[in-house]
Amino acid sequence: MGGTTAATRPPEPDFSTVTAEELRAHSDAENRWRASGAARALLGEPDPGAAIGWRRVPLPGRELPVRVYRPVPAGGGGAGTRTGLPLVVHVHGGGFVGTAVQCDWSNSHLAARLPALVVSVEHRLLAPGSPFANAADDGWDVLRHVVRHAARWGVDPARAAVLGESCGALISALTAVRAREAGLGLEAQVLVNPVVDVTGTMLDHPSIAEHAYDPTPVLPQLRLIQRLAVLPGADARAVSPLYQDDLGGLAPALVVTPTRDALADHGRRYAERLRAAGTPVRLSEYPGARHAFLTLPGVEPQAEAARAEILEFLRAALTK
Repeated sequence: MGGTTAATRPPEPDFSTVTAEELRAHSDAENRWRASGAARALLGEPDPGAAIGWRRVPLPGRELPVRVYRPVPAGGGGAGTRTGLPLVVHVHGGGFVGTAVQCDWSNSHLAARLPALVVSVEHRLLAPGSPFANAADDGWDVLRHVVRHAARWGVDPARAAVLGESCGALISALTAVRAREAGLGLEAQVLVNPVVDVTGTMLDHPSIAEHAYDPTPVLPQLRLIQRLAVLPGADARAVSPLYQDDLGGLAPALVVTPTRDALADHGRRYAERLRAAGTPVRLSEYPGARHAFLTLPGVEPQAEAARAEILEFLRAALTK
C-alpha cells in the first residue's frame, strides 16, 4: 500500500483476517485517495457557492479537525461576512475509514443553498483500542462547542441540526439523544443509510442476509465494525440507539434508506422506534440505491434526488 498514488485506489485487505497494522495502513491509503482529485469522478465536484476549509476545534483533552463549509455572499465581499446562519453538524461515514473530504459535494451544496454553516467532524476512526464511544464523543463535543461559541462561528444557536451517513449517522443519532438530555435544542436530524445497532444483534436483520455480498462483499466489514465498536466488557447498548430506553422528545428525523443495502433494515427499524416513541420521523426509501449512495453522485443516479430531499427537509426545519 505504500506505493499508492492519487490516481490509484488502494486494494482492500481481507477484513476477516486484517491485523491492526494492516487496518491502519489501509485507512491511511484509502483516505488519501478519497481526498485526491482522482476521486472526484465518483465523489462529485463541490458547489462553487461555498467556501471550504479546515479548522481545528479545541475539545476536552484533544484538538479535532473539522471541515467547514460556508456560503459565499452574493457578489463576493469575502467568505466570512455572513452571521446568524443555521448550523448543520455533519459526520461522515466509514467506520474504520473515511474523511470529511469525501462529502464535499453534498455538504458544499447544503451550505450554499440552505444557506447554512456546515461543520463536518473528522472524528476518530474505529481501531483496536478506539471504540465508537470516542467517535460519539467527537460528534457531541463539536456540536456543543460550536453552539456555545455561536457568535465566533457566525451561527444562530437556536437553528441547529445534525446530519450523518452510515457510521456517521450512528454518531449523529447518539448526538441527538445527548442533545435532548443536555437541553440543547436541535431542530432536525438527518440519518442516511444509518447503522443503529452494534450489539450482538447487529447482523440479525433480513437485509443483512439479502445483501451481505450484493452488490459488494460488505459482511466482513460489518463484522469488523462490530468487533471494533465496543471494548470488552462495555455495554454495546450505550452506543446502539436502536436500544435506547427512550426515543421520545428527539429532534424530528429524516431517515434516508437505500434499498439495495445490507443496513436497510437498520434504518427501517429505527424509524419504527422513533415513530412509536412519538418523535416525528420521515422514512424515505430509494429503490435500488446502494449503501453510501449519497457520497457517490458519479455512479449513483439517485444521489441528486436524495441531496435535494435533505435540502428541502433542513430548509423547512431551519428557516425561521
